[in-house]
Amino acid sequence: MDYPEILEKYREAKRVKSPPPLDHEQLAESLGIDPPDWDDLLSTVLNTPTGRDDADSYHDAIERLLSTLFYPWLSSPEKEYPIHEGRKRIDIMYVNSAAEGFFWWLASKYPAAYVFVECKNYAGDPANPELDQLAGRFSPSRGKFGLLVCRHFQDKDVFVKRCRDTANDDRGFIVVLDDDDLKLLTDQAKHDRPAEMLNYLHARFAQVIM
Repeated sequence: MDYPEILEKYREAKRVKSPPPLDHEQLAESLGIDPPDWDDLLSTVLNTPTGRDDADSYHDAIERLLSTLFYPWLSSPEKEYPIHEGRKRIDIMYVNSAAEGFFWWLASKYPAAYVFVECKNYAGDPANPELDQLAGRFSPSRGKFGLLVCRHFQDKDVFVKRCRDTANDDRGFIVVLDDDDLKLLTDQAKHDRPAEMLNYLHARFAQVIM
């Protein structure tokens, strides 16, 4: 090789690892704030009445909960993010900043530079229009993965099948999270079990593509 010093510098750079991101307690201490109150974050979501009148409150509560749950994997949340020159909006858009785990794996296999979230504060089950709305926010450059967050299902299996149909039609990958899913994920986060959280999300994604 004509420039062995370049190769050695490359190898040295590969050996140097970036420090891991701060955990919730370390981040709170560095910012001089209290660590996350998981019970409060979750109860704010669960205690929000269903219906259009409280849609904004639900949207806000979901953003606070998800931004805390998915730190440091998802970052820079933006609410009501405009696309198509403002003709459409995304309820919440995250930058996929993951360096490991499910979201990192997702971005290595599928278009997922950003993760989109749609919030549906319905008393009944979301259906095809809600699914199509989120799929319509996807693109090869923005990403093709999203979370549809809602309250309850009478028949969740039917909706998961609809998500699978959307994936099979090459219109993107959608995982639905209802109140019960959020309870589980919050409990895992509260007891510092991030690997279980990521495994759960991976299993939910597998339901969509298998």
